[in-house]
Amino acid sequence: MNVCELCPRRCRADRFRVDGRPGFCGAGDKVRIFRWGPHFGEEPPITGERGSGCIFFSRCTMKCLYCQNSPWSWRGEGQDKSVGELAAIMRDLALKDRIENWNLVSPTPYLPFIREAAASLRGEGIVLPFVWNSSGFERVETLEEYAELCDWALFDLRYSSDETAVKVSASQGYVAAARSAVKWAWNRRPDRLIVRLLVLPGHADEAIENLAWLATEVSSEVPVSIMSQFTPAYKALNTPPFDRCVTEEEYESVVEAADDFGFNNGWTQGFGAADPKLALLGENMSPDHGTVA
Repeated sequence: MNVCELCPRRCRADRFRVDGRPGFCGAGDKVRIFRWGPHFGEEPPITGERGSGCIFFSRCTMKCLYCQNSPWSWRGEGQDKSVGELAAIMRDLALKDRIENWNLVSPTPYLPFIREAAASLRGEGIVLPFVWNSSGFERVETLEEYAELCDWALFDLRYSSDETAVKVSASQGYVAAARSAVKWAWNRRPDRLIVRLLVLPGHADEAIENLAWLATEVSSEVPVSIMSQFTPAYKALNTPPFDRCVTEEEYESVVEAADDFGFNNGWTQGFGAADPKLALLGENMSPDHGTVA
């Protein structure tokens, strides 16, 4: 690959060599990772019994002004790793931590490196499912090319308005891209897709519009994870309405809409808790489910 067209921006940065320039996201010619380890806060099918092996990649294809992970998504904090070092991280997660899966958090800028690391592990007989954990801002062409890294699709549907996507995340074309990614995942492996809807302050209507789109254009059988955990962070602290938490009324309007549209598969979060728990959609809170990170 000479230039980068992995995400919908298709910025064509010549980043895959030592003297190349980084892409819009800031990613260069090495894998940069902020942290990794077993994680027990994903949706139950992902967490399983032994936890999900999360690898949090630095940099991001979006620029969300409310990002809670801004130290590594915006500012690029983390450690540069070779392909061999990435493979060693994945090996340790599989053999020492005995995790259920490799959970690739915002992997898109590094897909060629991840593929190479995975191939070396397959040569050793080390094989686990991959979770492609993403904002949803993806190119279907990229998903097709790297489909072996997507046993589970854990995709966001963040906005239903491109105006909001541009204003809040500098992501023109987000709506079409994210919806196409969800359709791709559903058509490929309907039993391995979870769609997350983070309810944003002042924008509960967009979560509802995405539920309506899912129900009419995909299926109300899609498992949805409706999240209440928005907390003002980074540039949102000075940008209304993102300088406040979601109200209970806003959150409940989305949960009620999910019921109205016939969604029976998925999870909701407890409202107002410091450590919000997941409950099955349509049921009372259960202490047995984890939190979403």
